Amino acid sequence: MTALINVVGAAIVDSLEAPTRLLAARRSAPPQFAGMWEFPGGKVEAGETAEAALHRELAEELGIEVQLGRELESGRPEGWVLNERAAMRVWFAELTAGEPAPLEDHDELQWVSLTGGDEALGLPWIPADFPIVRALLDRVVAPA
Repeated sequence: MTALINVVGAAIVDSLEAPTRLLAARRSAPPQFAGMWEFPGGKVEAGETAEAALHRELAEELGIEVQLGRELESGRPEGWVLNERAAMRVWFAELTAGEPAPLEDHDELQWVSLTGGDEALGLPWIPADFPIVRALLDRVVAPA
């Protein structure tokens, strides 16, 4: 049995203390996900911590630096199961430097309101990310 691919993602919000907006990224590839929305991030490379991978991926994909907040827990140590081969850990993050731009793997970025959840839930998310969006909204409405 092969090990799970470790993926990291960022729930980039306008404020770690009182988030009201989330930055969503629209995929440009692969074809089955093109036009769908996701949490920006990517694979953890060998010898890299999850947090370091997330900082690297956000710099490469969006040209930004962030401060990481708490992890959006899935209840499983490996994180949110994406498919039979991969799982993703997701952290809240707040911009500290740079202006987000779709540099790699995305063709559009959009700030969506977290108030009420309708705007965030109305986007066509990659199916594996949709439960994470729901959990994020639950966490923002009733912070731990």
